[in-house]
Amino acid sequence: MNDKKGAEILTDQQFLEAIRTGNERTFELLFRQQYSPLCQYGFSFLKDWDDAEEVVQAMFLAFWEKRDSLVITTSLKSYLYRAVHNRCLNRIKHLSVQAEYQSYVQADGSDVYQSPVQELMASELDIQLQRAIERLPEQCRLIFMMSRFEELKYQEIADQLGLSIKTVENQIGKALRILRTELADYLPLLLLLGIHVYD
Repeated sequence: MNDKKGAEILTDQQFLEAIRTGNERTFELLFRQQYSPLCQYGFSFLKDWDDAEEVVQAMFLAFWEKRDSLVITTSLKSYLYRAVHNRCLNRIKHLSVQAEYQSYVQADGSDVYQSPVQELMASELDIQLQRAIERLPEQCRLIFMMSRFEELKYQEIADQLGLSIKTVENQIGKALRILRTELADYLPLLLLLGIHVYD
């Protein structure tokens, strides 16, 4: 049995234990298996292949450097996707709400003047929305971002993460309930900007 085949039949725990001990061949196998799909995932956020590759490479570098202290409570695949998701989110932080607002202004067909108060509200909403999303449970946050910001269908999310559609539906529902509570004071503005926190 060759090394590649042997590594492929390891459980996540065995896989991680091999990497934690500095097994470079196991790490290389993980890299080769996951690099391309993770880049595709990053590209779906960033819309730039070079940026996506940079994010994925940086994630794998950090993964290797911190291998001794890794704490993974989900599947290894979910962990990697979440790590890439978080790095992509950091790149586009504070831009999502601004983009939604600009789309609203353009759709309105008029050159709307933004008063200092309006700008402050948009900025504050951006901050509160990002904070609320970041406070969601890990799997819940990942699934919500894939659904709302990547616009993936539930079946596509389920396929990528190896979950059932029912689990995806439940996690989306959970995320929406939490966000409605967290952002109760901002719901009118969220609706104005087309950011939906209702099913």
